[in-house]
Amino acid sequence: MNTPDSWQKRRTGWKLDPASADVRTEYEVDFARVIHSGSFRRLQGKTQILNLGDSDFYRTRLTHSLEVAQIASGIVRKLKRGAFDRHAQSFLPPISLIQAICLTHDLGHPPFGHGGEVALNYCMRYHGGFEGNGQTLRIASRLEHFSDGRGYNFTRRAALGVLKYPTAYSEVVNPDIRPRMIAHTTSRNLIDRARSKPPKCYFDSERDVVDWVLSAVSDDDIKRFRENDKVRGKHGKTIHKSLDASIMDIADDIAYGIHDLEDVIALHLISEKEFRAEIKRDVCHPFLQFLQSRSNGTDPYEYFIVSLFGDGNERKRCISRLVGVMINAVTFTTNDEFNEPILRFRASLVGEHRVFLDTLQDLVVRKVIHSPNVQHLEFKGQAMVVAVFDALASDPNLLLPRDAFQAYENAIEPYRAICDFVAGMTDGYLLRTFERLFSPRMGSVFDKL
Repeated sequence: MNTPDSWQKRRTGWKLDPASADVRTEYEVDFARVIHSGSFRRLQGKTQILNLGDSDFYRTRLTHSLEVAQIASGIVRKLKRGAFDRHAQSFLPPISLIQAICLTHDLGHPPFGHGGEVALNYCMRYHGGFEGNGQTLRIASRLEHFSDGRGYNFTRRAALGVLKYPTAYSEVVNPDIRPRMIAHTTSRNLIDRARSKPPKCYFDSERDVVDWVLSAVSDDDIKRFRENDKVRGKHGKTIHKSLDASIMDIADDIAYGIHDLEDVIALHLISEKEFRAEIKRDVCHPFLQFLQSRSNGTDPYEYFIVSLFGDGNERKRCISRLVGVMINAVTFTTNDEFNEPILRFRASLVGEHRVFLDTLQDLVVRKVIHSPNVQHLEFKGQAMVVAVFDALASDPNLLLPRDAFQAYENAIEPYRAICDFVAGMTDGYLLRTFERLFSPRMGSVFDKL
C-alpha cells in the first residue's frame, strides 16, 4: 500500500515549500492550475450538445464541467457521511482534488463535439489516432504551460483520476476498423462516421506518463488495471477505473442525463407528450418514492411531469431534486483483485437509480443528439475540421501560426502537433479559420489569427 505522499508527487519532483507563505495543499495547487489555464477557459467556446449561437441559455463544455465538479463534490461528501466501510471512506479524495479532476475531464474534446472527434481520428488514422479523453491526458501532462513540457505537472493521484481509460490506443484499436471515406458517394468525399469512431483510450505518445502514474502500484495491479474486453467487430473496451475517476464518471453521467435534459426541455426540443411516451412511470420509481411526501396529495408521477414542464422555477427545483436523489444513491463497490485501495474501491450507481439515469441519457441521445437538427450541424462541423486539418498539414510553414509552427518543428510526431492545434480550437475559432482558408469573401490580412 502506498503512502499519501507517493500520490502527491509530481513528475518534475516540484512540491510546495513548507517554509513559504503558500498555505495551499498539493491538491489545491492542482485545482488552481486548471482554473487559471487557457485550456479550461476555451471550454466556454466548445459545444456541449447544441451548437453555439443557437441560444445564450444552454450549457457549454465549461458550464457542464463546473456542474460535474459540483456534483462530484456532493458524491464525495455523501460517501464520507454514509454508513460505509470506514477503511474505504479514508481513501476518498479531498474536495479540491475531485474538483480539479472534474474540471479537467473535458479539456481534450475538440470543436464541434463528437463530430470533431471522429474527424480528427480520421485525420490521424496513420498517426496514432485521436480520442477526446486521450487528448485530455495529453493537455494535462504535456501541453499546458505550468512546467516545461509537463503540462499542469499534476500530482500522481490527480493524473490517475484524469486517466479515465487506462489502455493505450494501440492496445484497444481494432485494425479491421480503420477510418475511411464512404466508398460510393457521387459528388463529395464523406467520412464513414461509423468506422471512424475512435476507441476509448490514451495515446501511445503518453505511455511514459501513464507508466509514471502507475509506478506507485504493484506490477500485478498494473496488469489488471490495464485489462480490456475484446469484442469481435469492435474496438477493445477498458474494464477498470480508479476511485476518483469513478466518482467523476458518475457525476458526468448525472450532469449529462439530468442537467442537459433541462436544456432540452427549456428549448422545447422534447415535448411533454414525447417525454411521457419515453419515460414511463415504472422507470421513475426511485424518484417518485422521493416525491411521495412532497407532492401534496398529487400523483407523484403527474407532479414530476408538471414540475419538469412547468415554469422555469418549478423545473429548476425538479432538476435539483433529481440530482440530489442520484447523489444519495451512490455507494461503494469493492474489487478485491486489487491491492491498492484507490484501485480496489469504486463509487457506483446501481439498480433502479442506474436504470432511471440511463433512460434519461438515452432519451437525450435519441431525441436530440441523434436528431437531424443537431446531426446536420455536427456533420458540417466535422467537414470543416477535416478541411482545416488538411490545409494546415499541406503547408505548415506558411499556414500555421508561429507558435503552433514552432511546436510542429520541435515535435517528435509532427502530425500530432497539428492535431493539438486543431483540437484546441473553439467552435468559433475553427469556423473563422475555415472561412479565411476557403471562403472567397471572408478574411482580411488585418484579422488576428
